[in-house]
Amino acid sequence: MSQLAMVHTTITRPLANYHPSVWGDYFLSYTHQLTEVSMQEKVELEELKEKVRKMLLETPDNSTQKLVLIDAIQRLGVAYHFENEIKSSIQNIFDEFEQNENDDDDDLYVVALRFRLVRKQRHYMSPDVFKKFINHDGKFKETLTKDVLGLLSLYEAAHLRVHGEDILEEALTFTITHLESMAPKLDNSLKVQVSEALSQPIHTNVPRGGAGKYLRIYGNIEAHNNLLLKFAKLDFHILQKMHQRELSELTRWWKDLDFVNKFPYARDKLVECFFWATEVFFEPKYRRARRTLTKLIVIITITDDLYDACATYDELVPFTDAIERCDISAMDSISPYMRPLYQVFMDYFDEIEEELTKDSKAECVYYAKNEAKKWTKSYLKEAEWLNAGTIPKCEEYKRNATLTISIQMIIVTSLIVIEEFITKDTFEWVINESLVVRASLLINRLKDDIIGHEHEQQREHGASFIECYMKEYGASKQEAYAEAWKEIANAWKDINAEYLHATEVPTFVLDPALNLARLVDILEGDDYTNSKNKLKDIITLLFVDSVNSTSCG
Repeated sequence: MSQLAMVHTTITRPLANYHPSVWGDYFLSYTHQLTEVSMQEKVELEELKEKVRKMLLETPDNSTQKLVLIDAIQRLGVAYHFENEIKSSIQNIFDEFEQNENDDDDDLYVVALRFRLVRKQRHYMSPDVFKKFINHDGKFKETLTKDVLGLLSLYEAAHLRVHGEDILEEALTFTITHLESMAPKLDNSLKVQVSEALSQPIHTNVPRGGAGKYLRIYGNIEAHNNLLLKFAKLDFHILQKMHQRELSELTRWWKDLDFVNKFPYARDKLVECFFWATEVFFEPKYRRARRTLTKLIVIITITDDLYDACATYDELVPFTDAIERCDISAMDSISPYMRPLYQVFMDYFDEIEEELTKDSKAECVYYAKNEAKKWTKSYLKEAEWLNAGTIPKCEEYKRNATLTISIQMIIVTSLIVIEEFITKDTFEWVINESLVVRASLLINRLKDDIIGHEHEQQREHGASFIECYMKEYGASKQEAYAEAWKEIANAWKDINAEYLHATEVPTFVLDPALNLARLVDILEGDDYTNSKNKLKDIITLLFVDSVNSTSCG
């Protein structure tokens, strides 16, 4: 019997009924031998890569073909091989556009694709490029409704809008209305592209999951490039083997933790945690970052369930104080059933410190520990509100709840453990000033509140944004949801704006916050807690199915 079970008889706890892991020990079967990449595969990958690079360099920058090729490379998940070439090409495309004041291109597909690719590369292109497609009444021309690919391209471009870009707001409404009405009548390949886009736009989709799905769509597009498709499939296959091997090693670590006996109150989500880490950093060079982030998200999940669905307020006070002290000597001050988790915390920080010492970055551990302290304090504040029956004002709630969502801790830790140089000033900027980080925190918090609201209110649980808004403004539940969605949409515009404006900050510093916002965006319902549906399908696509085993269309 676990220590927690022994105290259950005397204390009433708000335990949640979580389902067992849908994966169990499945990934233990991916042994080193099974995930080995053959020399033939490595050689073929390099040969194909050089052929794609040659094709990329030889296609003129001022051509539609170059835009289409770059878009396909990015969507198929292989752009990390050609970062410099793509950066140079987009710079040339942007410079030429800036010099050519009278842009006479009236192909909506091309204009919108160029706009999206240029903004994705962090260059500001004015939405006035779309004025030529608008009538005198300020509405988009009805003739555009016959151009499915143009509408689709405009729809995708509109997701990179920033505040005050009314023309892109109109574009989004216009394209959604017409794409939804025409989707059932389209031929198979176009129908799949449109329905996939309406389900998850490119800009808000996760990098790896998006690439896995697009690989299965791209081959059915008539104008697809066979060489690029072959290269992308092989690259996906090789990365999949690498991720399977990592997942097997982490599953072994997880089993050694003895989760079932030590953390019976928590969700068993090792595989889902690895998926999260992979969508933050999927490239081969980030192996250490994936492993470290997976362990952190495991710790976050168990701790979240401790505060949220197990411990009493009187138990949480000394536990929070022990995290503040961050010293193994604090172990005796906390309840016995909490000690295994505290030990995992201490081991985790020791592991980071040991690895960063090798990189002469040991002083950076301070940032990770500091975020953990802020995070658990915010949890205790939530517990205080619940204990006192308090429903705070919306702004007070958001200040605290954007910390409990743990995204800032993940972002800061991820930047510590990647093997890239980041200045102390940049760290301070990320923690204190970054609009991308703040927006990602808000998107994660509000989306989490929307998808978890019904489930959480079935047991004793602190107020979410929904309850806070309903109480403060005398609003209905539907009105509270509408306000949350409005704030999420504005936060996405903040992210887009900062990518364009914070040009002194390297893109790799901003990307973790963006990818974490994308991760919560793809969830439907409480997919993380109840991961038997969409999330299981995505994980199967990335880590189980062969890229050649299924096709879309």
